Amino acid sequence: MPIWTFSKQLLAKSGKGCILGAKMLSMQKKVLITDAVDPLLISGLEAAGYACDYRPKASLAEVRQILAPYAGLVINSKIIADAAFLAAGPNLEFIARLGSGLEIIDLEEAERRGILVHRAPDGNCDAVAEHILGMLLMLAHRLRLGDQQVRSMAWDREAARGWELKGKKLGILGFGYTGRAFWRRLAGFELECMVYDKYQRDYPGETELEELLAEVDILSLHLPATAETLGWMDAAFWQRLAKLRAGRPLVLLNSSRGKIIPIAALVGALESGIISAAALDVFEQEKTALYTAEERVLYGRLVEMPQVVLSPHVAGWTKESKERLAKLLLGRILSKAARI
Repeated sequence: MPIWTFSKQLLAKSGKGCILGAKMLSMQKKVLITDAVDPLLISGLEAAGYACDYRPKASLAEVRQILAPYAGLVINSKIIADAAFLAAGPNLEFIARLGSGLEIIDLEEAERRGILVHRAPDGNCDAVAEHILGMLLMLAHRLRLGDQQVRSMAWDREAARGWELKGKKLGILGFGYTGRAFWRRLAGFELECMVYDKYQRDYPGETELEELLAEVDILSLHLPATAETLGWMDAAFWQRLAKLRAGRPLVLLNSSRGKIIPIAALVGALESGIISAAALDVFEQEKTALYTAEERVLYGRLVEMPQVVLSPHVAGWTKESKERLAKLLLGRILSKAARI
């Protein structure tokens, strides 16, 4: 029987039983959940004796203000757990990240404070892989244009003529969970996959970075946000790439992290033609209320481009991935071992 149920029964009694029940409730370790989760995570934690406080609409400032008594914290990208934030949680024993990106957590400070960090990149990698494949097919077969034509009753089949994946060279940068999931789904398309990962070896399609960048027709990014990757594909990168490829354009897919490509560099590469088409689920700045005047202009130009397909950072958001993330994180929290 879950502790919380037993405690409620004790509270229903009188005298010493009531006092004991109150003490048991006060002794429960508390977990603050700051984003939408599948109910099985909450029920699983409660069955293990935790008291869950579900506040999916709480802001970063509100979470920081109430954090002190909690032993556990479940977060998504709206919470930036830097050193100052972690200092507000002196009783924290673990942080569970819904998804993969750990750039929002000061890992060194967490380790110094003895806080275990859990994540579940294997929880939504299949969803991301399917999503970006769908976006690629939408680009290749010009489905956006075709859909618009039918809706407007203006059929122009030649204008909507697409191209096939068969025979193309596709490069995967980053061969973690999502890179591998995407690679598996490409097996039936009869294209050549070239793969580069700086920190792994002996993987299928292993290719040196410069060779991959020079030869591929399609480039798919599956990289984390790190000091190495943030801002990596700036204007100078695309200028060098244009020379390396002798002006031959490529199709860009990005379902990893938007800050890898500064928006000015992205728009410039699309307008110059070095990127002939792009499927983008992530962007350098995803909070439209924080756009600078320059960013408003740049994003305005981006959304008007017919050669791009866009989605609002939802590649990993499926019904199945929500449940899978909950199951994986629950297991890792209860195992009492960090899973980075």
